[in-house]
Amino acid sequence: MPIVLKTSPLLWTRLAALAFACVAFSMTVHGARLPRGTGDFCIFCWAFSFAGTLLVILVELFNLQTRVPVSWKNFPITFACYAALLCLSASILFPLYYLRGSASQNEVQNFRIVSTVFSCLATIAYMSEVSLTKARPGEVAGYMATAPGLLKVIETFVACIIFVFISDPVIYDRHDSVKYCMSVYCICFILSAIIILLCIGECTGFLPFPFARFLSAYALLAVILYLVATIIWPIFNFDPRHGGQTQRPYNCSSTQGLCVWDKAMAVAVLTGVNFILYLADLIYSTRLVFVSA
Repeated sequence: MPIVLKTSPLLWTRLAALAFACVAFSMTVHGARLPRGTGDFCIFCWAFSFAGTLLVILVELFNLQTRVPVSWKNFPITFACYAALLCLSASILFPLYYLRGSASQNEVQNFRIVSTVFSCLATIAYMSEVSLTKARPGEVAGYMATAPGLLKVIETFVACIIFVFISDPVIYDRHDSVKYCMSVYCICFILSAIIILLCIGECTGFLPFPFARFLSAYALLAVILYLVATIIWPIFNFDPRHGGQTQRPYNCSSTQGLCVWDKAMAVAVLTGVNFILYLADLIYSTRLVFVSA
């Protein structure tokens, strides 16, 4: 089996991301001495990113792009975008939970600092990979390399974070209106994930309707649903007339991590973020329909 080694900025960027992610989780496993919980998630982020990047490099090294059962125009950039978001999350959560408020310098602390630094470097490397592989104006590329495709990745990732905050503890069963918000998060996440899988599996041609028009119709639906959720969630979680609290409770200061009020506020902010993302998605998808026409 021939080995194809073509040096390029993209290859060096992937090798850098591979090395940074490897150092981040190796240092953490070796000497950071983390309790179970958030530390496990951070290790997963780095290990998953490392394994996926290694797979991408090996496939291109042995020239196996045509033999893998996925679209190679869509898979590498989709993975790089998810890896960038995962490493970014780990770069925020890891120091927040394991470096904040610790002024002492010891061996364990040094390992944690090194892991944080290399996590940030891995994030930069993956962002650089996305920048190098995204579609340029007038360039023929896979859908996931375009702005709407990358927005789909970010939308699903934001929805996953919402699911974490909204389900531990469960804070969507207080009112029927809040349950509506949960249904919005689920419906839009599932549809966006299906679109990503269709593109990676090159199955969009089997749809009984034009894919571009479906994207526009879905983006419009998602904008409407998220607009309503952006309004409803704060009303039924922070308005005293509906049993909410406008001010952060005093007991939240003594709670390790985020309290229920903090998580409700985080969901409100992330709902607004996803609304903006879907609005941008709608604009790009509409332009895509007009260009196709």
